[in-house]
Amino acid sequence: MTQSISIQHILQNQLQIPIQLISNYKELGLSETEVMVILQIHRFSHGNNDFPTPEELSSYLTINEKECSEILRKLIQKNLLNINQTENEKKQLCESYCLNPLWQKLFHIEDSSEDSEYNIGTIFILFEQEFGRPLSPFEIEMVNAWLDEDEISPALIKAGLRESVLMGKLNFTYIDRILRDWKKKGISSVDEARESSRAFRERQSRKQVQPKQSTNKVDQSLYYNWLEGGD
Repeated sequence: MTQSISIQHILQNQLQIPIQLISNYKELGLSETEVMVILQIHRFSHGNNDFPTPEELSSYLTINEKECSEILRKLIQKNLLNINQTENEKKQLCESYCLNPLWQKLFHIEDSSEDSEYNIGTIFILFEQEFGRPLSPFEIEMVNAWLDEDEISPALIKAGLRESVLMGKLNFTYIDRILRDWKKKGISSVDEARESSRAFRERQSRKQVQPKQSTNKVDQSLYYNWLEGGD
């Protein structure tokens, strides 16, 4: 005779998952597989295992241990997952996963259409596409500093990246100079940044007496050299 499962037993075996995670994970650039890894980390933490191995995680997923390790690395790079170190009563160092960065970002997603288009998660993807390679840990840290410490919007960071591409100076030093110049001037939107660059180029155009030159040569004086700064 099959024993029926009581409703009380079902309700006691529940895992609380924030609705924001299911509704807004795309806004953070997360895939469904990455979300499932996060949920497994969350489930393990409720089972008193704060630091499950990739092997333990993958045993409940359709991906292998290597793929799981890669996803964990990406979550840390995106500043959605931390590894904390604590000391137990025996003075031994213990490591644990911490999902607080993810929860904080989920509950502070801005409704701005500008930022939702160029959201935090896709910023790293855009940079890797433009540079044609994975970002280094230092570069990832720099992007996170723009977002968290300098509080520069994802849309404005993307505008800085686009400006460096147009100028043919694709490097992080150049992009950092652009963003810091905008911040110094109080520029906080893409439209303001675009207007600032346009105004500078117009001033340079009026001041510059252009010599006769080949029609194939671009007048570089009309472009803002962000490494040297403006007037």
